[in-house]
Amino acid sequence: MPRYIEGQDRSQTVLLPECLDDFIGQDNPVRVVDAFVDELDLAKLDFENTQPAATGRPSYHPSVLLKIYIYGYLNRVQSSRRLETEARRNLELIWLTGRLAPDFKTIADFRKDNGEAIRKVCREFIVLCRKLKLFSDGIVAIDGSKFKAVNNRDKNFTDRKLQARMQQLEESIARYLDELDRADRQPAAVLPGRVTHLKQKIAKVKEQMRALEEIGNQVKASADQQISLTDPDARSMATSGRGTGTVGYNVQTAVDTKHHMIVAHEVTNVGHDRSQLSAMAAKAQEATGAPDMIALADRGYYEGYEIRQCEEAGIATLVPKPLTSNSKAEGRFDKRDFTYDADKNEYRCPAGQIAIHRFTAEERGKTMHKYWPSVCPNCPLKSQCTTGDYRRISRWEHEGVLEVVQQRLDEAPAEVARLRRQTVEHVFGTLKHWMGSAHFLTRRLPNVATEMSLHVLAYNLKRVMSILGIAKTMKAMKLISA
Repeated sequence: MPRYIEGQDRSQTVLLPECLDDFIGQDNPVRVVDAFVDELDLAKLDFENTQPAATGRPSYHPSVLLKIYIYGYLNRVQSSRRLETEARRNLELIWLTGRLAPDFKTIADFRKDNGEAIRKVCREFIVLCRKLKLFSDGIVAIDGSKFKAVNNRDKNFTDRKLQARMQQLEESIARYLDELDRADRQPAAVLPGRVTHLKQKIAKVKEQMRALEEIGNQVKASADQQISLTDPDARSMATSGRGTGTVGYNVQTAVDTKHHMIVAHEVTNVGHDRSQLSAMAAKAQEATGAPDMIALADRGYYEGYEIRQCEEAGIATLVPKPLTSNSKAEGRFDKRDFTYDADKNEYRCPAGQIAIHRFTAEERGKTMHKYWPSVCPNCPLKSQCTTGDYRRISRWEHEGVLEVVQQRLDEAPAEVARLRRQTVEHVFGTLKHWMGSAHFLTRRLPNVATEMSLHVLAYNLKRVMSILGIAKTMKAMKLISA
């Protein structure tokens, strides 16, 4: 065919066979995967089968299967069946494994049986990045996001869902019984086959009600009054949209603000972020090695004890306080309008009066001090202050820590909130785009945590290759491991 680029004749033979390595360029990311895994001490990381068995059929070395998974997650191929297919036809994967093609069961079992070891590999890469001084700023943004589990919403039950479902079934039975009564009164109005069909429907609905009653007993016996049938560890969690929610897991991440790398992550089935701040900040501090780390988080992380633990560990937090009081919205003073005098242990109100300490009480596990002035009933500003007889002010015993955080937040530049959003929310958007609509493919919390570690490792690998380049990344791996 003249004037076209012509392909090679499929029947053409060559005197000297082509080398497999010639098909993979020196700047191909697959070479980074190969170099990284080859430098790991898999026995030290507790991988199974690092020593060959003396008898029986030889097994695949764990490095081969680990390379397959890292390559798969780098290229958005997470399924073990798809990885089996790729190992037989994908030239990069053929080069990476040396023409080995494990079956999907072997690939899947490797991820299931070596979950903790794979999570250690993810942490090992963070250590490598720390040695490369990629976390030099010591500022991280912490946030959580809900990821869907392998569990449909209809297969998740709470007491409220059960009551709503039982009410629907009872209404259905009542509707069917009314139709049967009409058939008895007016036999000609209802076909005989319809009567049989209605009786079958009633029997089926009663069977569903008995099944729901059994599920209700399981819900009452569970610790959090909730069960999921497909993935028992998944939980129903509210999302930002009103009236929406998802059955899944709450993935926590701490992202470095300089290079947008995930320095720490954790998968939980707790639907809120209030109890996650100190644990995530401590993991981030350990990963980065920054003695004076700064942690940015949103209002969902504001919890007194969590913030206090961070401050005691030398982690400076910037967490805005949620406005839970309606006083400002209703035109009254709120707590910010009252000035505390630490030396005298008293408050000064907007009218200039002194609110003295009255008593101390325990509220939700916290020691709270109560203050109020004596002149409230005759105060000219009372209508702007309280609807009760006295304006009572509560102060936590460690309120001083929260005031330090608030002062730090007030002095911080306006770009801090934007920096947190553009750092961590972009990461979640990227991960969810890679994972597709189903998010996780495995069930149970340990397996989901392993799957998330592979996603995080793939994300960080791409970031490092983008920052340093392929050649420098491979060189750095060999120099540091040496």
